Amino acid sequence: MADPKSSRAPFGATGVLVLASGEVIWGRGFGGEGQAVGEVCFNTAMTGYQEVMTDPSYAGQIINFTFPHIGNVGTNPEDVEALNPHALGAIVRQDVTDPSNFRSTQHFDAWMKANGRIGISGVDTRALTRLIRVAGAPNAVIAHSAKGDFDVPAMLARAKAWAGLEGMDLAKDVTTLQTYGWDQGLWTLGDGYASPLSFRGGGLASSVPRTEQKGEPGGVSPSGAAFADMSPPTPNPSRLREGNKKPRVVAIDYGIKHNILRNLVDVGCDVTVVSATASFEEIMAHAPDGLFLSNGPGDPAATGAYAVPVIKQWLETKKPLFGICLGHQMLGLAVGAKTEKMHQGHRGANHPVKRLSDGAVEITSMNHGFAVDAATLPANAKATHISLFDGSNCGFELADQPAFSVQYHPEASPGPQDSHYLFEKFAGMMGD
Repeated sequence: MADPKSSRAPFGATGVLVLASGEVIWGRGFGGEGQAVGEVCFNTAMTGYQEVMTDPSYAGQIINFTFPHIGNVGTNPEDVEALNPHALGAIVRQDVTDPSNFRSTQHFDAWMKANGRIGISGVDTRALTRLIRVAGAPNAVIAHSAKGDFDVPAMLARAKAWAGLEGMDLAKDVTTLQTYGWDQGLWTLGDGYASPLSFRGGGLASSVPRTEQKGEPGGVSPSGAAFADMSPPTPNPSRLREGNKKPRVVAIDYGIKHNILRNLVDVGCDVTVVSATASFEEIMAHAPDGLFLSNGPGDPAATGAYAVPVIKQWLETKKPLFGICLGHQMLGLAVGAKTEKMHQGHRGANHPVKRLSDGAVEITSMNHGFAVDAATLPANAKATHISLFDGSNCGFELADQPAFSVQYHPEASPGPQDSHYLFEKFAGMMGD
């Protein structure tokens, strides 16, 4: 790591990461050129880098991948959690190679470039991970210049001046601007995504997050280059349960992942997605049987300023509620608990979580830098899950009404299906 005051790019260096603490880390740039400022975090997953880069929960963050071979299976139009990437950049150990996977339709480098996201390879990602574990997730500027032109002192000043994620409401930046229906189900090899009978003519075409509608940096290029050679998946017959009328679910989009919506559809729900800022009256206008609180980026306390009053009103109805990740934190705040910034956060697909009801261990996918402080949960909130890494709260339910939430991502299938029962539980509550 170099001295920022006298640092010059080493021969062949076309990428750099400048930490607010002064460290300068050189590498080889790929993807889009330019620079971005955000929080550096590490992700330990061995697969799913495209899902990680497109997860709205990673807005404002630069991902340091601990697995060295990121990009080796290319990219495709199916393995995305939003239409465009939300993570600011990717830091990887090995250079991105040509893809070796039958599902690949585009090189990872080309995909990153088309979406204006910056990558750096040739970095000692293990050393960077150790730095984060010791000092916490740092603010930093990531940059890529094919000519190797970098103003390191200016980047250091920018990194130091960035306020950081604490106190920042990012849900408003990634949420949808319009209400829409979702009817796409789960993916299967050879058939693609399940496409049940349309409820309201909704679906993927109408699910456009805020930043993608506005055409802000990182969106699809005007020519549509990011997905120009990617045809939509072939639908397969509905696998939804037959019989009674589908329960109506309103999902509040704080930065929702597409696969969460697919899982809700798969257990038989009629899903409507509304903005993070939707009022209680707007939600109730859809006559919902249940409310879903989604994942999302930023500080939960900041988002809670407008989200918590709406959730409190919903709780008064005594109707079912299910929250995931930021939604878990929103429910915690709504019942009087507090949230706190974590030292390094939990991000990866190998996090063991103990289910307190029977002692079973679920292998989970996680992505959060904030957590509910278990010591502040009220008496009517019973802890249901804890992390076996650090003992932090990973789930609770209310004793006096059908409301529960988890900190991890049951739709991500790292177990591979250890946690899918949670969607069935939610659907069952609405059928009672």
